[in-house]
Amino acid sequence: LHADGGGAGAAAGRPVRECGVMRAETLFNLVLVGGLLAVALIAFGLEETFTITLVTKVAIFAIAGIGLNLALGQGGLVSFGHAAFFGLGGYAVGILSSHAQNYEPLMEWPFLVEGTTFMPVLWLVAVLVSGIAALAIGAISLRTAGVYFIMITLAFAQMIYYFAISWPAYGGEDGLSIYVRNGFPGLNTLDPLSFFLLVFAVLVLVVFLAARLQASRFGMTLEAARQNALRVTSAGI
Repeated sequence: LHADGGGAGAAAGRPVRECGVMRAETLFNLVLVGGLLAVALIAFGLEETFTITLVTKVAIFAIAGIGLNLALGQGGLVSFGHAAFFGLGGYAVGILSSHAQNYEPLMEWPFLVEGTTFMPVLWLVAVLVSGIAALAIGAISLRTAGVYFIMITLAFAQMIYYFAISWPAYGGEDGLSIYVRNGFPGLNTLDPLSFFLLVFAVLVLVVFLAARLQASRFGMTLEAARQNALRVTSAGI
């Protein structure tokens, strides 16, 4: 039994190694997240506003990276279209914020929709817009595999990109300029450190949710499909 790797020793060894890897990953993530917080606090003490703004951007892109890692790192799906969802969420927030800034409703018929600078509402809208787009894109893209999947996700990302830069109502190639930072209850988001701490809290929450998802049945199924999709299909999943 031990010679072919199917014995009790191998079965007992795998969970130990997997737990060790997971603990190492958790420790590495904690070091990275803690280092980001330390840089921001040191920059605040030195009154380096630019550095605080920079680490805030790092935290935002880290959130996007965690999302990509679920598909690429855990599911083995090499996607070149992740920026499309990041951009759609950004435009959803930007368009609503610009209408609030200009005191113009987003639409008046068949019902009135006004702009807003209230972050919880903006985040919800961004998630819904990106999620609906992902549902439509995924319904097509996931019917392919390998290099075809890579190219079709890139194609969708490019289509959304060229649509955005060809949309003169919202800046076109010049982008969308917003002069007022959105608000969050109980926080002065114009203060660089306060805004960073808000983004940092969201990053910690996303890291936690990603870790829970990785350890869930769905996460383990993704991992199994990455390692051997044929066996997962044969098992009826």
